[in-house]
Amino acid sequence: MKNNIKKIAFIAVAISLCTTFNSCSLDEEDPGGFTFENLSQTTTGFQTLVNNIYFGLERSFYGNTNKINFMAITEAQTDLWTTPRNMDNTNQQYFWFYAGGSPNTTYTLSFLYSLYDGIGSCNKVLQYVHIPPYNTEAERNAKAAEARFMRAVYYYHAAEQFGGATIVTEKNTSIDQSVYVPVKNSPQEIYDQIIIPDLIYAIEWLPKGDYTAITRPTKKSAIGFLARAYLQATRWVDDKTDYYRNALTYAKMLIDDWEVSGGANYMTYMYPNYGDIFSEAENFTNKEALWKHAYYSDATYNGSSNGAHVLNLSHTLFRCQLNEFPARENNADTYVTWEGSVNGSFMPTQHLLSLFDNGDGTLDPRFYKIFQNDWNANKDFVWTKDFANKFDKDTTAVVGQAIAVGEAAIEFIMPQDADYAAKKAAKHTSKHLIVDYADVYNDAAKSIFMKHSYVNTTPDYKADGSVENFFSYFYPSLTKHNTTKFYPQNVSRLRFGNTSAMHILRMSEMYLIAAEADLKVNNGANALAYLNKVRSRAGAQNLSGTVTIRTILDERGRELCGEWVRYYDLARTGMLDNATYLTETNPSLAAYFNVDYVLRPFDTSTFLPSLNNDSIYQNDGYGY
Repeated sequence: MKNNIKKIAFIAVAISLCTTFNSCSLDEEDPGGFTFENLSQTTTGFQTLVNNIYFGLERSFYGNTNKINFMAITEAQTDLWTTPRNMDNTNQQYFWFYAGGSPNTTYTLSFLYSLYDGIGSCNKVLQYVHIPPYNTEAERNAKAAEARFMRAVYYYHAAEQFGGATIVTEKNTSIDQSVYVPVKNSPQEIYDQIIIPDLIYAIEWLPKGDYTAITRPTKKSAIGFLARAYLQATRWVDDKTDYYRNALTYAKMLIDDWEVSGGANYMTYMYPNYGDIFSEAENFTNKEALWKHAYYSDATYNGSSNGAHVLNLSHTLFRCQLNEFPARENNADTYVTWEGSVNGSFMPTQHLLSLFDNGDGTLDPRFYKIFQNDWNANKDFVWTKDFANKFDKDTTAVVGQAIAVGEAAIEFIMPQDADYAAKKAAKHTSKHLIVDYADVYNDAAKSIFMKHSYVNTTPDYKADGSVENFFSYFYPSLTKHNTTKFYPQNVSRLRFGNTSAMHILRMSEMYLIAAEADLKVNNGANALAYLNKVRSRAGAQNLSGTVTIRTILDERGRELCGEWVRYYDLARTGMLDNATYLTETNPSLAAYFNVDYVLRPFDTSTFLPSLNNDSIYQNDGYGY
């Protein structure tokens, strides 16, 4: 893909000139002599068409926050995440069901275009795949399988985000666009007619591949995604039994390959050490990833028309507001380190952190593997009286003390930490900033403390709980997407292209899918065993007792938080049918819950005006 990537932009422009739902006729000779048919006369030329099926992915999907915040539409507005400091006046369309205000109905435009550009690119490959002179039909079918896999991915997100979309599989030049009324196909139709058959085809013809596969799917990618798709389809269908049964079948196909065959058939693997999954050393050749994706940038190719620095911004999303403490700043030297320097936009909810509490004074080992709680200074700082007062310090103990670059600057302490009591006792006199969980998270209200009661009081900082809580800037920060793999696009403007691989689908999810499907198919006879396989690998205590859907949701939260799945999990399991579940787990969000806003709006600025049935195409609650 790397060798041909510069050609993608040209082909993408050609395809994007087509109308939303109908590929235009570019087979006629243009002034430059370009046609898709001519391009397909050689396998090299046709490969540029195949490469282009990933252009929609690049524009708006995994890692992207430029056109739409893809992490937010798949992880936010759930029980696991809130905005920094739990403020409901930011990112309302992503985190807060619009916070009781009028909905934003235009933010999905680029995402919709990316969906249909991607689908159109896949359809182009399938339209011309019969032309190139491949040596074998297996080679030809593998190219078709690649396109069908990606088409399934695009339609999967279309169905889950919008609750329906128009199925397009080929161009139709006979349609009069001025009177065309597109059919809005149901999610079940999309799953049954596109997603499932496309993935079944992909399983048959995609290569086995190896652990170095990046972006291009392999057999295990298709098997894993089909297991996920069958499970997710139960959100929409009335008769769910066969879907659960098939989800279990395909999940077990990979589980058995690993447990029985040692990965011989599909290159499956489970790291024995949970910490290895997200290590830098295992990033590109990650054995546990069933499908991974990375963006390519170098001195000759900038990553996209928008610049490499916007393609994968996952590393910027989950960090606490570090730079609110004066011993920290966002600078180029720290940006490219593993801990990074950019303030993030996702804060763990009280519920997410509670999932790691074992209830016996200890934390699930995964917590310390995927969350960072302490940071060193990257800027010299000397405590002044003003800052000491702001952060509730004993001025006689800290004023005049210096924190040098490289010394401890911020430490977030959890009640389950072995030295919690000692650190808590020292938080008002320590040279570095110690942030106490009990000063940020309100367990009783399952929320965030918006105000702080000061111990070291002044006229401005009182003990009556009336003062803004400055400690809520700091919280455990997810590190799954941290990296040091950057291309320096423009250092002076802090523009670095993240070239690390994102693990979109992992082997451990197959055990979680199997557990959920088994709960429905076999009354959970084997569900506990599947869950405990995931937990024992992580060094966590085995579960016992009866497995419920809440048991599985909790385990998915611990294992998969921040991996683009939680919004779909809650929707699939009925937790977004009403406000009940969110009231129990994230009451700040539940206060704004509106069932109409669970689905995204179709854009009203350009997308809907291009349709002749715009008023009935829009989802309920948004209007047009």
